[in-house]
This record gives sequence, C-alpha cells and structure tokens, in this order.
Amino acid sequence: MSINIEEFYSVLASRMKASTIRETLKIIQRSNVISLAGGMPDPATFPAKEINQVTQQILAKNSACALQYSSTEGLPELRELILNWFSEDNKKLGLDNIVITSGSQQGLDLMSKVLLNPGDIVIVELPSYLAALNAFRSYGGEMKGISMDNEGVEVDILEETLTQLKKEGQKVKFIYTISNFQNSAGVTMSLPRRKRVLEIAQKFEVFILEDNPYDKLRFEGEPLPSIYSLDNEGYVISLGTFSKILCPGLRLAWVLGDKKIIEKIVIMKQATDLCTTILNQLIVYEYCRQNDIDKNIESNIKIYRKKRDVMLKALSKYFPSEASWTKPEGGFFVFVTLPEYIDVDVMFPEAIEEGVAYVSGSAFFANGKGKNTMRLSFCYPKEEDIEEGIKRLGKVIKKRIKN
Repeated sequence: MSINIEEFYSVLASRMKASTIRETLKIIQRSNVISLAGGMPDPATFPAKEINQVTQQILAKNSACALQYSSTEGLPELRELILNWFSEDNKKLGLDNIVITSGSQQGLDLMSKVLLNPGDIVIVELPSYLAALNAFRSYGGEMKGISMDNEGVEVDILEETLTQLKKEGQKVKFIYTISNFQNSAGVTMSLPRRKRVLEIAQKFEVFILEDNPYDKLRFEGEPLPSIYSLDNEGYVISLGTFSKILCPGLRLAWVLGDKKIIEKIVIMKQATDLCTTILNQLIVYEYCRQNDIDKNIESNIKIYRKKRDVMLKALSKYFPSEASWTKPEGGFFVFVTLPEYIDVDVMFPEAIEEGVAYVSGSAFFANGKGKNTMRLSFCYPKEEDIEEGIKRLGKVIKKRIKN
C-alpha cells in the first residue's frame, strides 16, 4: 500500500497553488505559439561578454572567497554600491538599512514571514503582481484589493477601506504597491498619489511595501521619487532587483528599510538559505565597478521602448474598438480590457489554437474579478512576433465581439 502523501502536507503547503503564469508557460513550451505571456527580459539586453570576463577574473584571483559561504546580510561592497546608486538626497542610509536577497521573490517571502500572521490584512492594488499575492497568501495573509486608475491606487477608496477595517478591529499589516510601471497594469503612480498613500499609511500606522523592479526602465516622462524616499519615519520598505536591469539568472535583489526590520529579515533569511550566493554578488559588484551599468540600462531602454511602440501600434491596428489598453511609460507590460461579456479564460484555448498566448487578468485580481482583462508582455518576443501575435489575438477577440 503506497503512502498517502497529501496527509503529510502542512497547512501552508496545502493552500499553495501553482502559479497561473508558470502553468501558462508550460503550455506555451509544448506549443508552437507566440508568447505575449511571460515577463522575461530580452536576452539581447544581457551583458554576457562582460559577465563572462568578470567571472573568470573572480575565479582566477579570489576563488576561495567566491566559492565559500558569505554573510547573510550580503557583500558589503555590493550593498554600498546599491546604496550609493539608489540613494535619495533626503535619505541617510547605512549598511544596516539593506540586505541582499536571492531575487526579489525572496524579499517578498521574507517580508511575509516577518510581518504576517494568519488572518492579517494586506492591502493590494487591483490588479497586482501574482507572485506577491501568492507569497502573502502562503503565510495566511488576507488580501483586500483597492482599484486603480491611470494615476495609480485610488486613495479615497484606500482611506475608506482602512477606516472600515479599523472599525471592524481587523489588523492591517501593510499596503503593497508597485509604484512604477506596475506589473500587471503598466500604470505609474503619480507624485500626488505617492504622497497621499504615505500620509494614509502614517495616519493608520501601517507599513508600505514598495516593489520597484522597473524603476530604471523609464521610456519617457520625468522620473518620480519613490515612496521610500518620501518617508522619514520608517513606514516604507523598498524592494529592488538586478533582474530587469542586468539579468534574472543571477538571482540578486535587495530590501531597503529601517534597521530594525532589516535585522529581523536577516534572522529569517538565516533560516531560509543562510546567504545569497557570494559568487553572483561578486559578479554583479565587479561588473558594476568595471562597466557603466547606466549605459547598459540606456541601451536596454531603447530596445524595450521600441517593442512597446510596436505593441501599441499593433493594438491600434488589429484590436476592435471595443477594447482598451494602458499605455505604459516604461516597464514590460500592457494591460487590456475587453467588454465584460468576454471571458479571457474561456477564450484562451482559442488563442492557443490561433498561435498566440497571453495571461488572463483575473490571475492578478485578489478579488477574483478581471475575467475580461489580459496582461500582454512586450519584453521578450521579437518585434515582428509582437505584431504578428497581436494580429492573431485581435482575430480571436473579434470573433467574440457581439454585433
């Protein structure tokens, strides 16, 4: 008689579900389709030659350190580099304000471990980042979604929601936001909204977890100060990553915050993976020391801006007038809204049959809505595939439009 494995699963493991995006990517890999689904960077943006050079240098000169364990906090030189690179004029940051993580997903996981008890409330945007929602849920967090418009989260609704939750005696731990070129909506929060969100968080004494993976990938418009930079009272915790500006395979990211929060994250990380691989930390540090990463980012911006323009032009050309979409100033994604009677989950097999894939928007809505929305990624596919993919998808959608 074989063992019933499911009886041994923890409560945490039992409530975890496979990522919709990852399952979609499995289907795509088995099919000859154009994928507008995954948010993977374009490999053409990876500085492979330079990374190869610094890796060989490190292993030749410092292999004893590069192949050893390291401190949980991360390589001091790399942390200092990040602090200097991302420092804001009004923020005095030290090494005790930053910890290196094995990708920003680990940052989300560690923040959930540090802050969440089962039943605690997390305020999220509608839509939001699926992997973040999964991380919060895995530790028993209860999502409360706040709608967005073209300036970001709707602050009046946010304040009303927090007021009601306080009356009900519910514990709200933090507000999760992607302030720049949001995944999945592509929306950037305006400066007045950033200031207001911070004011509301301070009023109700809840943290803000600001996820900022696309900050440097701005195609147009003036850069905006992060919510983290506006905060002088320790309410904001910031996540950043090298995945979108260098390459994701190195799995290097960081968390910035009050030193007390960082201390607790370090303790949690010790129990998770002891430390982030020191070899990869040295690779990124030496790459940045020997090369102009800002110049590399500028080159990447040109690539992604052109791809975004191709997608927006194709959407105008091939999609029916009943559809609408966001026009991001940076990042990786365009968010499409179709008439409410169209269920994009039901439509997905038809799209695969036509040779194109997307991610259903409902995956990003904590309240289960968004059945008539989809996220389209322009970051990975070639320009010609973007146009052809939109053409195919437009054909599928037009079949479902009611006359």
